[in-house]
Amino acid sequence: MTALSACLLLVAFAVLGPVLFGDRAARIDTDAINQGSSAAHLLGTDQLGRDIAARVVVATRQTLRLTLLAAAVGVGGGLLLGVAPTVTGRRLGRLITATVGVLVAFPGLLFLLFLATIFGVGSTGAVLAVGLAMVPPVARLVQNLTASVAGSDYVAAARILGVGRFRLVVRHLLPNIAEPSVLFATQAMSGILVAFSGLSFLGLGVQPPEYDWGRLLNEQLNRVYVNPVAALAPGAAVVLTGLVFALVGEVLAHAGGRRAPQREEPEPRRDDMPAPTVPDEDGSLVSARDLRVTFPGGRQAVRGISLDIRAGEAVGLVGESGSGKSLSALALADLVPHPGQVRARTLRFDGHDLRTEPKPGTELAMVFQDPMASLNPALRVGRQLAEVAEVHLGASRARAAARAVDRLGAVRIPEPERRARQRPHEYSGGMRQRAVIAMGLMGEPKLVVADEPTTALDVSVQRQVLDLLAEVREDSGAALLLISHDLAVVSQVCERILVMYGGLIVEELPVSALAAGAAHPYTRALVGAVPTMTTEPGTDLVTIPGRPPEPGETGPGCPFAPRCARVRERCRTDAPALTTTGPDRKVACWYPVDEVTARAPARTTGRESETTP
Repeated sequence: MTALSACLLLVAFAVLGPVLFGDRAARIDTDAINQGSSAAHLLGTDQLGRDIAARVVVATRQTLRLTLLAAAVGVGGGLLLGVAPTVTGRRLGRLITATVGVLVAFPGLLFLLFLATIFGVGSTGAVLAVGLAMVPPVARLVQNLTASVAGSDYVAAARILGVGRFRLVVRHLLPNIAEPSVLFATQAMSGILVAFSGLSFLGLGVQPPEYDWGRLLNEQLNRVYVNPVAALAPGAAVVLTGLVFALVGEVLAHAGGRRAPQREEPEPRRDDMPAPTVPDEDGSLVSARDLRVTFPGGRQAVRGISLDIRAGEAVGLVGESGSGKSLSALALADLVPHPGQVRARTLRFDGHDLRTEPKPGTELAMVFQDPMASLNPALRVGRQLAEVAEVHLGASRARAAARAVDRLGAVRIPEPERRARQRPHEYSGGMRQRAVIAMGLMGEPKLVVADEPTTALDVSVQRQVLDLLAEVREDSGAALLLISHDLAVVSQVCERILVMYGGLIVEELPVSALAAGAAHPYTRALVGAVPTMTTEPGTDLVTIPGRPPEPGETGPGCPFAPRCARVRERCRTDAPALTTTGPDRKVACWYPVDEVTARAPARTTGRESETTP
């Protein structure tokens, strides 16, 4: 609001100032020469008896106009030189980049005075000098930004499709660098204003009878001891307007990083929180109690889950996108990206407290969804695998390289010696996924976390990767946490399934009970949405209306209530706890589905379900 008010005030001065005070600012009064402040003349008069306050107000339009023109020259020239290396030939692009680098290294003030001398005195020369002096820093910023965008797949696809250079810049490059470029230009306008006013103060900018704030400061400086207000007023206008430009830049920067406002989620009451347990007593390899992942604004993506993974066990973590599956796994490995914060009452791995002790190192292996994000395209695959053994196990370079070849062979990559010398782009998608699994096996992992390892793979390769994970678990004795949104994939490998929704675990059950024994309506809907070989043609699959909640959108009741066909009033006001219903069976639902109600699907009329549990 402060920035908006200040901008409106500047616009009002620029538009209405010359109209309301133009005659008074130009009126010469020989009887009122060099007078001090008075009721008739707020800031006094100049050597011709003209009202200084009126001249400061009238000069707002000229100062802002010339500042904006110089900014347009600087930003326009910077954009042209910034994107040129991306759309021109290699030699010309290198020449432009080198030229910009030299100009950026040259002292800015000397470069400005050099340009002002070339273009001569006057407002036009000053606009060109200040604008062109701004071109190198803008061009350097744009070059750095476009370099990161130009290597993207969608830019490469546009080139292959024959998109022209102009359209490539306008549609694919500039929109993706607009935000930081606008922020930089807005904040740089403060420097442009000061530079332009400085040229006018030195007599190189605006010339009489025209005037701007820099010219007025020059005219009144020799009277600073007689009438200091008259001399300081133009300078104060420059400083305050520069602060307005900087403030607008800060507002835009803040708005650029802002998301939809989120309300703070209340912390659970201590008596509602589960009591801490000692995970090693029941043989659990991993034990977490009240695990939470919180982002700024009180947005909790994981809202207090508790889970145990026994040594050698295969556990599936399923749910829709955004349910908190991957963040839960990243929290176990201490890999939650900044500014996320992980908190838990208990978080233990193999007897070690992960809240106070170092990371588990190679005892916990991560297999990520996109292998190309885990593999450096510029390095050979064998070298990347060997680095794990060198850094974490202290192996020599030769022993690490030999182990890399051995691990590539262990994941059934043919000719591992030759493949170790290749780079990731020479691998197929399935082979890259195998290489990432081999990277996790460079140590001796006790837990392998596989985050959507079969995404974007065809069915045959998907089956091979799943078989490989099962073999790795059998050969190494490591536990497996398989994250997926595909129940069919999890059912092939895992023994127990955890179902997540809205940052919470809503059901835990054995794989054998998944098809017919799921108790939570959400789990049953997920099962019903997957066709099987026995599904009759033309059968309507289950669909879940609505969408999953975003972090911070969940209310006081059950997070699945807005989409549930069995919802009742209690579901909207009270959140059910995860309650044990049998061996390896837990469910968080007030009205779970049992064998009787499973035969009679719920019918919803209005806000209440007619089905009796």
